[in-house]
Amino acid sequence: MKRILITGGAGFIGSHLCHHYLEKDYEVLCLDNLSTGSFDNISAFSNLPSFKFIEHDLTKPFKFNDKLDAILHFASPASPVDYQEKPIPTLKVGALGTHNALGLARAHQCKILLASTSEVYGDPQVHPQPETYWGHVNPIGPRGCYDEAKRFLEALTMAYHRTHGLDTRIIRIFNTYGPNMRIQDGRAIPTFISQALSGKSLTVHGQGDQTRSFCYIDDLVNGISRVLESNYHLPINLGNPQELSVLDCAKLIMNLTQSHSKIVFEERPIDDPHTRRPDINLAQKLLNWNPQFSLQQGLEKTIPYFKKKLINSSSENEKSLSGTKESITF
Repeated sequence: MKRILITGGAGFIGSHLCHHYLEKDYEVLCLDNLSTGSFDNISAFSNLPSFKFIEHDLTKPFKFNDKLDAILHFASPASPVDYQEKPIPTLKVGALGTHNALGLARAHQCKILLASTSEVYGDPQVHPQPETYWGHVNPIGPRGCYDEAKRFLEALTMAYHRTHGLDTRIIRIFNTYGPNMRIQDGRAIPTFISQALSGKSLTVHGQGDQTRSFCYIDDLVNGISRVLESNYHLPINLGNPQELSVLDCAKLIMNLTQSHSKIVFEERPIDDPHTRRPDINLAQKLLNWNPQFSLQQGLEKTIPYFKKKLINSSSENEKSLSGTKESITF
């Protein structure tokens, strides 16, 4: 049985990767410090003999004595809400965490796939964004902690590949969504779905004319699996090139949730990219990979998850209030 270590394995993408490789009969080691991940995401398979959860902060050294066949490095805050609240931990996991992950891969002489991001392109001046584009990033802006952490991750990875011959892979992930995202994630799709289902106004930044390209999680996981099995070491874009405005995304979610909420417009965040669409020609040629889910199809699979989460959250709040009243009474 092959053994794979997934850092950030209790997070949104990481938990789906845990499930994917368990289904492929791997032994899965899930490493996470739970700063933004959740044990709920991995509870369904936490008791399987082929699964092991390790609570650990990857910015601190980590050793594993048994053989590893591969490492997937996904440990990092990924939502602007998280990395702007935790800029130093974000930079540390991009630098120290990546250094530790690469060092572990070198010690085990195993291949390692590292998760970078479309944010390395910043507010792009080239559209769509190919892997050859070097980006337009503000290193000292509020998003710089995440953008530069991932740019450093890529540079360090290529240094390990060129200096030590390490068998590395780099993926640049474009906006991805699906089950296991948090209600308070802060990114567009979970925010819009949660607001629409709760009857709250949908908050759109600016006039909503900025564009995004949203990839359903199953498509991304399929792409990651193909990259890991490839022999390509330079960055590869993974994302859905179906581009639409943020306002149109909000309207689609209102329609699918049958919401009567209003749309309200708020000031755009600093350095918020105006356009975002991946050029996936490389992934198509090298991996024979194409996203299979349209945005509507992906949302139809995602919305029921958020309905359940909101119902459970509401029930827990009611129990908490009830418990408070009882404790006061007695």
